[in-house]
Amino acid sequence: MTIFGNEIRAADERKACRTQKKFVRKFGDDRSTEYRLGLADNEVLTPAFSCRTIVSGAKEADFAARLPEKPVIIGNIRMGFGHYRISMAMASAAKSMGCTPLWFDLNSFPETTATKIIAYQNSMYSTASRLSQKSRLFNSLVWEPLNSEGFRKLSYNAGDQKSTELMTPLFAGIPKDTPFIATHVWPAQAAVHAGMSHVVNAVPDNWPMALHLSEGAVHTVQTHSSYWGYRTLHGFDGDKVLSPMPAADLVYTGHYIDHELVCNIEQDCARRVQRATEGSPLRFLLTIGGAGAQGDFFASIIESLLPFVRQGKACIYVNCGDYANVWRLLQKRIPALQDGGKDCAVRTHFDDWSEECAVAQRAAGATDAAAGSGIHVFCNKDIFGAVYITNLLMRAADVLVTKPSELAFYPVPKLFIRRIGGHEMWGAIHSAELGDGTLECSSPAYAASVVRLIMEDSSLLKGMCDSILEANRNGVYSGAYRAVELALAGRSV
Repeated sequence: MTIFGNEIRAADERKACRTQKKFVRKFGDDRSTEYRLGLADNEVLTPAFSCRTIVSGAKEADFAARLPEKPVIIGNIRMGFGHYRISMAMASAAKSMGCTPLWFDLNSFPETTATKIIAYQNSMYSTASRLSQKSRLFNSLVWEPLNSEGFRKLSYNAGDQKSTELMTPLFAGIPKDTPFIATHVWPAQAAVHAGMSHVVNAVPDNWPMALHLSEGAVHTVQTHSSYWGYRTLHGFDGDKVLSPMPAADLVYTGHYIDHELVCNIEQDCARRVQRATEGSPLRFLLTIGGAGAQGDFFASIIESLLPFVRQGKACIYVNCGDYANVWRLLQKRIPALQDGGKDCAVRTHFDDWSEECAVAQRAAGATDAAAGSGIHVFCNKDIFGAVYITNLLMRAADVLVTKPSELAFYPVPKLFIRRIGGHEMWGAIHSAELGDGTLECSSPAYAASVVRLIMEDSSLLKGMCDSILEANRNGVYSGAYRAVELALAGRSV
């Protein structure tokens, strides 16, 4: 077994084969099963991007006959919010380019071996991620090294390659030359194993790891440092100098950003600068998600902003994702948020997608003072709404408060709290060097001090907006468009 011409050790190959056999014993092998695919509308994706979801259970087998003109399949899985967010950026770009995006989540077919494997591994990842925030010892000895170095090894990729051979049955009815963009490596690997010929593997983050390799696909990366790391496969087998990736397999595209955000960058930045200079309330968007990890950071930031909210100098948007318990935990930590938070004008927007969209639209357009004051809390049981409301609120926000994950690449001023996993630190470094974000805050107290600094010194926000405008002129935020172009062009595998 080789990966880009680099021989995998026999012991590692045997281990990969054993892992595949373990999954077969645990979850079955459905590679001889026929899944009839169809298309369905989605409450969030279809109105936003004319995007339809690929589902199973169609009465007829001919999926090709149901494909729209100029389809682009967005292959993904739900593993945190980041991969869904990249998928939405790709769908948005595809729509703007006259294509019809089709959402293909391998984790949404409960009857398949693929979904069972993904759900099993996702459960382990989520449990370890939460544990890393509770135990410094586990984080320093296990989680950080695994995310920064363990996933970096070619041997890890070898295991994934064998496992994703079991994920191919869902691809059987899809025409092999359909443009396919994967926003997680497993759909990319499965598509290649299934013989798809127009596969783009949209690599996330800013820390090169073998985990993200899918030989046979065109790999896209968001930064120049990632390009060099992947091109040379540096550190993927200790200190060994490896055969490089061929130039045709790797493309620097820039950041994967929604068309709606990119085309409004100048207007949104102008409004941010105007609010900062005129003394209007500054809007802070806190994206919590997950299961409330890093609650201490968010509680500290909210507490530091409450005096400014009461004075009409700040507004807070809190997106709790699809976890209502996150809001209850914040209320427990911050007494001022209890009993309706009357003295700081708390408004909750839960599980009503049309209302959430209306609030975000009014805030982005600055037509409603209430939408840009007080505290607005969002939560939606629907995963699509839980993810996408952050994208809608970004246009209205002056500062995005987030860990340095996929949101590190978005064209909005950012305040970074502490990472979850060593690979994420490089997103904050890239953003800080680009000039559109802060350094990663190491403690809740430090994050709160940065919040106060931004409130007191308007030049900091203006400087980040200037950097965003310069980056936009240089095409930094055009990655999603370029990924779609590559998928449409295709290649021979």
